[in-house]
Amino acid sequence: MNGRRVSRAVRWAALVPYAIIVAVVLVDVLAQSAVLLSLLAAPPALTAATGRPRAVLMTGGVALAVCLGVVLADEVSWAGRGWAALGAVAFVTLAAAQTSAVRVRAGEAHQQTKRELVDVRAVADVAQEVILGPVPRVNGRIELAVSYTSATVGARIGGDLYEALTMPDGRTRLLVGDVQGKGLTAVRTAVTVLTAFRAAAPGTGGLSDVAQHIEEALKRREHTEKFVTAVLADCTPGGEVTLLNFGHPPPLVRRTDASVRAVGPEVPGPPLGLPHGLGRIPLDDSGSGRIRLEPGDRLLFYTDGTTEARNRHGAFFALPQIVRRLGHRDLDHDLTALRKALARHTGGPLNDDAALLLLRFNLAPGDDQRG
Repeated sequence: MNGRRVSRAVRWAALVPYAIIVAVVLVDVLAQSAVLLSLLAAPPALTAATGRPRAVLMTGGVALAVCLGVVLADEVSWAGRGWAALGAVAFVTLAAAQTSAVRVRAGEAHQQTKRELVDVRAVADVAQEVILGPVPRVNGRIELAVSYTSATVGARIGGDLYEALTMPDGRTRLLVGDVQGKGLTAVRTAVTVLTAFRAAAPGTGGLSDVAQHIEEALKRREHTEKFVTAVLADCTPGGEVTLLNFGHPPPLVRRTDASVRAVGPEVPGPPLGLPHGLGRIPLDDSGSGRIRLEPGDRLLFYTDGTTEARNRHGAFFALPQIVRRLGHRDLDHDLTALRKALARHTGGPLNDDAALLLLRFNLAPGDDQRG
C-alpha cells in the first residue's frame, strides 16, 4: 500500500512542471504580456530534481516551444523580453540536464557501492563460517553459545578467535584467543591458530600438548612478530574444567547464587608465538587451573575487546557486574544482553574485536530443572 502511494505521488510530481507551463501561458494570454515567460525556466529545473536528463530535456523542449509560440504570437514581445525569456529557458534547461546527469551518476554509483558492500558482507559471512565455524550447541550436559564483533567497520571477522570440539570420551575442548592487532590484518594468524588447534585437540595429549602444537605452527608459518593470547579448556561430562591460560583475560564463572569470580591458573603462561623464544609452554598440565561446575553454573570466555572497552569518560566496561545478571534460560539471550550493555557503555563502535563464548553446565537428563 505504501509503495502504491509513493508511485502515485511520483506520477503527480512529474506533472507539476507541465502544469506550470499551462499556468504561465494562461496568465500571459490574459495579461497580454511576455513578462511572465521567464517562469517557463522553472519546469525543467523542477524536473531535474527527480527526473533523468532525457526527461529534463523533454520538459525544457516543451517549455521552449511554448515560449517561442507565445513570442511569435505576441507582437509586444518582439521588444526583447520574449527573446530574453527564450534564452533563459534554454540556459536553465541545459544546466538542469547537466545537474540531472550528475545526480543520476551519483545515485548509480551509490547503488553500486551498496551492492558491493552487500557482496563484501556476504563474503565475510562465508569467511566467518569457514574460519570460525559453528560450535556444538550441546554436548551432553555442556551447552554453548558464541558471539563475535569485529572492530573493522563492515567486516564480520578479525583477530579474535574461538573453537569448541567434542571429544570421543564426551569431553568438550575449548579455545578462545586474541591475535596481536585487530581486524582483517590479524585474520591470517587466527587461521593458523585455529588450524593447529583443530589438528591437535582430538588427540590423546593434554592441553599443554595442544598449546605446544599451536606454538610450533605459529613459529613455522608466521613471519611476523604477531603473538596470540589464549585460554585452553577441557570440560568433562561431570562438570570438571581444566584451564591453561597464555596471557589471556581469565574466564569468569557465574554460580547459581549470582556470585562471579575469575578462574584459571594462579600464574598464567606467556602468550603463544612470542618472538625470539620468549614463550615457554609447560611440559604438562600441572600448572593448569581447575574448577568444578554445578548444574546451572555459567562460564564466560571473552577477549579484551570487551573488558578494555571505554565509555566517553574513559571508564572500562564492568564485565563482572553484567555477568551477575546473566541468568536467562536461553544463552543467546544472555549474550545479546551483554552485547547491548557493551554498546550502551561505549556509545559507538568498538575499538577492538570482541569474542564471547558462554558455557553452561546443565542438569543431568531426568533431573528437575532448577537454576
